[in-house]
Amino acid sequence: MPEETLAVRSPGVEASGGPPLAQPPGSSVRRSRVLFLAVLILGAAFGASAWAALDPGRAGLSLLLAAAALIAGVALWLETGQSSTKELAMVAALGAVAAAGRVLFAFVPGVQPVTVIAMASGAALGARAGAGVGAVAALSSNFFLGQGIWTPWQMLGWAACGAAGGLLASRLRRRSAFVVAAFVFGALFSLMMDVWEWYSFFPHTWQSFVVVVSRGIPFVLAHAIGNALIVLFAGPELFRMLDRYGRRLRTEVIWR
Repeated sequence: MPEETLAVRSPGVEASGGPPLAQPPGSSVRRSRVLFLAVLILGAAFGASAWAALDPGRAGLSLLLAAAALIAGVALWLETGQSSTKELAMVAALGAVAAAGRVLFAFVPGVQPVTVIAMASGAALGARAGAGVGAVAALSSNFFLGQGIWTPWQMLGWAACGAAGGLLASRLRRRSAFVVAAFVFGALFSLMMDVWEWYSFFPHTWQSFVVVVSRGIPFVLAHAIGNALIVLFAGPELFRMLDRYGRRLRTEVIWR
């Protein structure tokens, strides 16, 4: 009876521990197509932004088109990555958890745990996964809280928070650093939404800008402080739990 042996490998690595698997035929053509689509999407986003600058009366519509183009670019970036079915399911589940947390905290203005969960997901599972969690959370939670022209920018904002978590993964292992990052990115997200609201619906003057941003300061602080408190009490534990799941997702066990 042959003896069973156990091999453990990560995606892209041979079971024998050898070099990464060779790229499939046509991968260069696929990369060229992806690059062409990326340039096209960025060009559309730039064109929409230029339209907003030249015709302030249509700023809301042009920014909506810019957001749609950028979301298509993010979707293209997510699609080109090597993701297993388990990882996609994990991203969807974490997005649903973040959305549920946002809905549950809706009675507290400005407090939204999506930022923390997206950043922790990015730090544990990678920037692509973090961006996916943030975008899914924004889209799905707005089915309960209300969809609108703000949804694409919320998706982009929380996707950026998740991607930033992936880029800052080594630093977010420390509780103090995670608290500071959650505070900063929570404030930046809320400020971004205030700037979007001003540019889309108000006269493009410094006076109206100061009024809109000043009016939103309590919500900015609520979001930032709420994030910091969530991380202070549960941030590193959430990160370690997701990190364990991430290592399991990237490990393949083969009996032969």
